[in-house]
Amino acid sequence: MTRAAVRFPYQDAALSIDQRVEDLLARMDLRDKAGLLFQPMAQIGGFDEPGPFGKPPTRALLDRRINHVNILFVPSAREIAQWHNAIQQQALQNGLGIPITVSSDPRHSFTNNPAMALLSGPFSQWPEPLGFAAVGSAELVERFADVTRREYLAVGIRTALHPQIDLATEPRWSRTFGTFGADATLAARLGVAYVRGLQGEQVGARSVSAMAKHFPGGGPQKDGEDPHFPYGREQVYPGGQFDLHLEPFRAVIAAGVSQIMPYYGMPVGTPYEEVGFSFNQGIVTGLLREQLGFDGIVCSDWGIISHTCWGVEHLSHAERMARALDAGIDQFGGEDDVDVLLGLLADGTVSEQRIDTSVRRLLREKFRLGLFEHRFVDADQADAIVGGPEARAAGLAAQARAHTLLKNAESGPARLPLRGSPRLYLEGLAPEAIGERAQVVATVAEADVAVLRLVTPWEQRGEPGTYETFFHAGSLAFSAEEVARIREICRTVPTVIDIYLERPAILADLTDATASLIANFGASPEAFVRILFGEAEPQGRLPFDLPSSMAAVEAGHSDVPFDAVNPTFGFGFGLRYT
Repeated sequence: MTRAAVRFPYQDAALSIDQRVEDLLARMDLRDKAGLLFQPMAQIGGFDEPGPFGKPPTRALLDRRINHVNILFVPSAREIAQWHNAIQQQALQNGLGIPITVSSDPRHSFTNNPAMALLSGPFSQWPEPLGFAAVGSAELVERFADVTRREYLAVGIRTALHPQIDLATEPRWSRTFGTFGADATLAARLGVAYVRGLQGEQVGARSVSAMAKHFPGGGPQKDGEDPHFPYGREQVYPGGQFDLHLEPFRAVIAAGVSQIMPYYGMPVGTPYEEVGFSFNQGIVTGLLREQLGFDGIVCSDWGIISHTCWGVEHLSHAERMARALDAGIDQFGGEDDVDVLLGLLADGTVSEQRIDTSVRRLLREKFRLGLFEHRFVDADQADAIVGGPEARAAGLAAQARAHTLLKNAESGPARLPLRGSPRLYLEGLAPEAIGERAQVVATVAEADVAVLRLVTPWEQRGEPGTYETFFHAGSLAFSAEEVARIREICRTVPTVIDIYLERPAILADLTDATASLIANFGASPEAFVRILFGEAEPQGRLPFDLPSSMAAVEAGHSDVPFDAVNPTFGFGFGLRYT
């Protein structure tokens, strides 16, 4: 009799989840258990194609009995679904037939950084989380998360490596775009709505499991540098606001969030040991487990054993793994070296009892998600569900709604919304986006109004073409040359500036010169043009302060919101057309 013909108790949905977990656990050998504790990146395509960034092919991962993977770059929805079904079929033939859990970073907005978020591609496109914070509607966030849930389910993604509920208290931080801004109360409220939209009231067969990040709050980075890199490894609290950054996590834990991810950084100048959070027993076990009462899955950020091992760089690969397990980590994101863990088990450094604690949590999640009963998806329906017309229309409306009007001309051709059919000089906006609404001219001298779409400045990190260049960090101020160029345009013709605020840009040198000033948080040309001509109205309010200078930023405390003196525009500011 083949294994497929045998019905084991863990396959019986009539039993309780705890009964099913214990039955399956008793049937697993050490290699089965070890494989469960890894969540590497996998490449959509042939099983023998090399994985992303030098990772092993999918077949090699499955041979190691790994059954959690996260995907990065994707083709069509149908191709994702077909690949998902193929790996599930392969898993069904292996060992105990434990289904694969596929995860993804955010992929419904505009950012395209393989370490943080992916461009929407076939999925519907919405503003960045900052845009939802600008609108401030929990109902809108839950609706968005529900769309995300339905689109993920259609292709087989069952774990969302989001929401990001860090507080944007350090204006220079490159991951500000993925937050709900600087206000803890707002971030908590929207974070809860996000979790409910993904998971429902509790995790079930129609849920996507939410992994909130980055515990205990990744915002207060020293000088705003990111801990993906050694120069950004220190997380600091000069204002004594450690507990403030916990508020969104307290809220989502109370709402039943299923998983939590600690960040790479290491706390400096706190009562906690100065090691990366995933190696920090006081943080993971003491604070998260014991004080906050979280008993879900704790998955490390990606690659903490291989490279981002701050504070424990001197330890060997095996010692780092043992250290993270001792801290309370259940799963290693981005790692795939199962043999190292098997070695730790063989020599007694790590006990099987310790591994079983994490295995139970990970198996329970698979059973709650209904993966054993519903491991396959309908690939024929994927393209119709993912990025469907209704979801795309809702995403476009949200992009437009999140625009935040900072200044509007009292009168004249550049007062928003634009009237008539003005002659427009455009930068950062293709003429096709305007359509028949106005006449596009080639020079400033010919124009009635100039329309400039700008992006928050940044300083390049790393050499061109390297992974580091994806991170927009450093100064928030435009160069003197760029300020002079823009001001000259403003002197020549009334000017409308629209700026993408992925971080809090310094606009003090431009605000007096421009006729009208508006901000977006991820918006397509169509969404902006709707705002420009009054086909939609800006309803956003700033989710953070816009500082007046870099000197003000540098004088502030990285852990304290709204800390820069005399901001050009303050948190909550936003004008209306009427």
